[in-house]
Amino acid sequence: MMQCGWSLLGPLQWIRYVNKQVMVKAGNDEEHRGWLLTVDPVSASLVLVTFGEEGRASVQVVMGHAVEEVQVLQEADEETTRRLQTSFLPARTCGLDPEELRRRRAGVQRWLEKNRVPVEEEGDQLRVAGVLTLAAPYGPEDCCSSNQIILDRIQKLIQNLVQSPYYPD
Repeated sequence: MMQCGWSLLGPLQWIRYVNKQVMVKAGNDEEHRGWLLTVDPVSASLVLVTFGEEGRASVQVVMGHAVEEVQVLQEADEETTRRLQTSFLPARTCGLDPEELRRRRAGVQRWLEKNRVPVEEEGDQLRVAGVLTLAAPYGPEDCCSSNQIILDRIQKLIQNLVQSPYYPD
């Protein structure tokens, strides 16, 4: 049990509470219970997850400055740890097998090369023009770049591929 000074503990101490069911006492005699998913390293705020019916998860953030006490109620079993780690991943990524992802990656790479866009593989991602990364499942929304112009153009190219009959579903 940790009393007062939560924000003073720091990340090396907070990590001991992650993936555990906790009870948090905060200002105004408030009590919050849930599985501790993470702690914000800047504000010391806790992100608590509770699992409801049909596998749905709800999230509650307890602001770090209001935390008075954190008590571990239960250690997470393997299934709970897996649920905590996968609850916030996009559902469609979880359902695709590695072979399907490989086909999609290859199809997108061929499409970009056909459109004279420099692209290379970097592990499971595609690196486009050295300034954009494209992660699984390789749709327009899976692009990441700080160059807004290139981001927009590549997303439009991939959108055209996705809408074509040649895109592997």
